[in-house]
This record gives sequence, structure tokens and C-alpha cells, in this order.
Amino acid sequence: MDGGNQSIVSEFVLLGLAHSWNMQILLFLISFMLYLVTVSGNILIMILVITDSHLHSPMYFLLANLSFVDMLLSSNTTPKMITDFLKENKTISFGGCMSQIFFSHLIAGLEMVLLVVMAYDRYVAICKPLHYSTIMRLQRCIGLVVTAWTTGFVHAMSQIVVIVRLPFCGPREVDSFFCDRPLVIKLACMDSYKLKILMNIDCGVVAITCFILLLISYTYILVTVLQSSKTGASKALSTCTAHATVVVLFFGPCIFIYVWPLNITWLDKFLAVFYSVITPLLNPAIYTLRNKEMKNAIKRFRSYYMDSKISA
Repeated sequence: MDGGNQSIVSEFVLLGLAHSWNMQILLFLISFMLYLVTVSGNILIMILVITDSHLHSPMYFLLANLSFVDMLLSSNTTPKMITDFLKENKTISFGGCMSQIFFSHLIAGLEMVLLVVMAYDRYVAICKPLHYSTIMRLQRCIGLVVTAWTTGFVHAMSQIVVIVRLPFCGPREVDSFFCDRPLVIKLACMDSYKLKILMNIDCGVVAITCFILLLISYTYILVTVLQSSKTGASKALSTCTAHATVVVLFFGPCIFIYVWPLNITWLDKFLAVFYSVITPLLNPAIYTLRNKEMKNAIKRFRSYYMDSKISA
């Protein structure tokens, strides 16, 4: 690796999710529909937060950022997967493969920190309600989001600067629908055992640190809720349930893919699909269906659209 990029391989072959043509057509239709719904749902949330004055608060500002990140997460690998279902030869260039790895880790690190920021927002709202507007002012919210982006970028760079310099000179088949970092490292013409451990530790530091911070936030929230009135406790728990659900859905697959891999091919593929296709779809659904303000915003948006249409 001292000699720079020694790669001879110019492209990789993605083995995909299925070999049967009928199954690939079915998966194409399902994936295409899910991707459209995912992008539409996340765009709707962003539009509502931007246009509806009732949603101009730190909580929904962070939610709009989460929707944008989820749209990036889905768009990093899903469009390639969808088009590959219609191709016999599923190849990806070396640069395209490295780009997928880079953005996968950028988005993963970014979303983990963003979920911590959202938990901190709920902690301040529930545990320090009188100081909420002072603590969660716009400048601080923007600073926290910038911190999330910076953390994601640094984490992604720490991964890609090593992977891009690995000697790829022979095997080029990736047994997945995208360039998954552990599978690509396995193709390097060298003993990659220690490198895999170091990469997992790198991912583990980010994931476990964020997870511990989330646990601390929710512990304080639960203690405060238990000490409050039943009405207040019910409202607080309702506010946090959607966020906690998203945390579990995101961290579960992410940990088993990049921190503690199970090395079971079919399960790894399932977790990868769940992480990159299903999770970005569930996030907008969870926040819109479980959030009263979001549902009211959708009604106001629909009424405004219908009134505009009638007057036109």
C-alpha cells in the first residue's frame, strides 16, 4: 500500500439479490415503487417544514434534515440496484464503487449524530422546558447539524483513504447489490484480517458513542417523565416514541453490517436492503403517522392546494 493505488481491477461485478429473471422483474417493480414512495415522502416532509409556519421549530428543522439524509441514503444505492435488475451484467466502475462506499459511511455517520442531536432536542424540551427556546436557538441548531455533517465526512474519509489504496488485482465479484465495504475489502490481494478489525473498530467508535449518548438522553427523559404528571408523561412519551423507533430501526442493521458483521450471506443482504431501502421509507411514515402536528400540516397543505386549484 506504500506505492499508492496498485489496483488493476477497473470495475467490479455485483452479484445482486436474485438469479431468476422472473424474481428480478418482481424485485424491480417492488424496489421502484418503494423508492418513489421514499423520495416522495421525504420531500413532502421537507416541503411541509419549510412552508408551514406551525412547523418552524427546532424539532421540525432537525426532522427536515433527517428526511434529506434519508433521501440521500436511499439514493446512494437503490437507483443502481433498480437498474441492475434489468441487466444481465451488473458491473460498477472502480470509481463508482468507491463513491458508494464513501457516501454509505458519510450518510451513516451523519445520521447517527443527527439522531443524537434530535434526542438532545427532546431532552431539552422535556427536562428543561423553560430554557428550551434559549438553548435550542437557530444558530445552535445549525451548528449541531454542521457538526453532524463534519463527523460523517471525517468518518467516511477515514474509511475511503485506506480502501482506495488497497491492491485489487484479481477477484472482482461483490456478493451484494452494492459495494459493501466488508465485501470489497475481502477482494483485496492481501491479508485483510487486521484491516477488517481496524475498520470495524473505526465504525464501532462512532456507532457506540452515538448509541451511548442516545441512552443517556432517553434515561434522563424517562426519569423526568416518571416524576411528572400522567398527562405530561403521556405527551412526552408520545413525542419520543417515533424518534426511539427510528433509532432502533437505523442502528440495528447498521451495527450488524459494519460493526459486528454476522458473515451470513443471505442475512447480510437482507440487513443491507432493510438499511438502505426500508429504513428511509419507514422514517417519514413513522413521523407523519405518529405526529399530530405533521398530520395537521398535511391537512393544511391539502386544503391550501385544493383552494388554489379551485380559484384557478
